[in-house]
Amino acid sequence: MNKVNRKIFLGTLFFGCSIAAIGAAAVLSDKISENAVLTSLVSQQQELPIIILDAGHGGFDGGCVSVDGVPEKGINLSILLRVRDLLRISGYEVEVTRDSDISIHDSGIEGIANQKSSDMDNRLELFNKYDNAVCISIHQNQFTDPVYNGAQMFYSATDSRNEMLAKSLQSSFQVLQPENKREIKLCGKELFLCYYSENPTVMVECGFLSNPEEASLLNTEEYQQKVAMTIFNGINNFVAGK
Repeated sequence: MNKVNRKIFLGTLFFGCSIAAIGAAAVLSDKISENAVLTSLVSQQQELPIIILDAGHGGFDGGCVSVDGVPEKGINLSILLRVRDLLRISGYEVEVTRDSDISIHDSGIEGIANQKSSDMDNRLELFNKYDNAVCISIHQNQFTDPVYNGAQMFYSATDSRNEMLAKSLQSSFQVLQPENKREIKLCGKELFLCYYSENPTVMVECGFLSNPEEASLLNTEEYQQKVAMTIFNGINNFVAGK
């Protein structure tokens, strides 16, 4: 693996980029926007990690489905593209597992199970491509009881940095969702990307599609932009060591 050594003077770069990012996210609440600005104005020289973004599912794999019949995969992708744009305008190098509604399994693979296995292997390969990366997998949650709502972060104990990243993201979501009292949650091998990633990695469950009110919000561009800014803010706080 090639070490990516990029040092950027954040005090100068992030100021100009943050103004542009906040302008692009004008639909967000003042509180979220103010937090993003404060996070971006880091007046020290610091190496920026590459950010790897994963939109869960895609193609034949729709993921869970909202109470209105909307598959998770499209919501995940919409949020990912917004996070990607905010990160790039703020000076980060960003790679994504997918930027359209596709499965990324190898060509020639037949059978849904084999395609899904190949798809996950290729996502993990990108997660582990760089020594200096932060990896975020974007998903939506679902449960049999529609009362449950709120974002929750899942992480693996394989790297102590995972917990710090999860805490940063969960704290950021509590600004967007003040009533959200959920705690970060450990995962095992069942969350393949989180468990086997060699870089700081968190699965972000943005909300519950089984909750009618939250599902309705998550299917709007305005709320997707708010979620994107929330994830962006959590990444910034982690990188800045806050």
